[in-house]
Amino acid sequence: MATHQPFPSRPYTSGLTRGTGGAQNANTFGTTPYASQTPFNPQQSQQVPPAQQSNPTGLGVTQQQREAQRLERERHERAERERREAEERETLEQLSEEQREEINEAFSLFDLDKDSHIDYHELKVALKALGFEVPKSELLQILQSHGVPASAMQTSASTSKAPVPQQPTFSGPSRLLLSHAAFTSVAAQRILARDPREEILRAFELFDADGKGRIELQDLRRVARELGEGLQEEELAAMIEEFDIRGEGGIGRDEFVGICMGG
Repeated sequence: MATHQPFPSRPYTSGLTRGTGGAQNANTFGTTPYASQTPFNPQQSQQVPPAQQSNPTGLGVTQQQREAQRLERERHERAERERREAEERETLEQLSEEQREEINEAFSLFDLDKDSHIDYHELKVALKALGFEVPKSELLQILQSHGVPASAMQTSASTSKAPVPQQPTFSGPSRLLLSHAAFTSVAAQRILARDPREEILRAFELFDADGKGRIELQDLRRVARELGEGLQEEELAAMIEEFDIRGEGGIGRDEFVGICMGG
């Protein structure tokens, strides 16, 4: 009977041995070229580099900072608005009744469309009527700090609600309007800061319309008629005679200032 040659050993089984009970020796796998030298860690494959990780906590902090800045800005604006309103109330309390009427008349005269707001040109002539020649730069500054956008007035007209005062974004004098209350505050500050002598001289010029340098009987007669005062001719002549210290037939500028200032 022929005998077979023994099968050659297989390279992939040469390291395998059987232990007791037929179990393979675990150490034999260490010699295979594809065996892992480091134990597999499933959590390690899921780690993301710090630069690629999202930071929802940091985003929340940024949103909180923006919200805090917004609240602080609103608080500051509210405090500034309240301070300005308090100053305006204090200023108005110092006005005499005559000065209040003068301001109201100037505003009403140049509020041509009667919407209780005036534009750049109306503001200029209204202040001029009160005796103030205000340069363009100051007029623009007044509108920028106290004005209401004209678009707010258009919205108000469609909704029948008064415009809410706000800090406007400057886009030109024709797009900003000044309310009656704001004009009163601006005019009051200028009137109270004016020299009393200038106020008296301005009143003198209202009497001395043609610039003679003195107030004569016809001047008193004209002003009395414009004001609706029913003074008799004898009363007007007596006023001129009483204060015509130099006997010039009228009241001079210095005499008028002395009378008004109690001198």
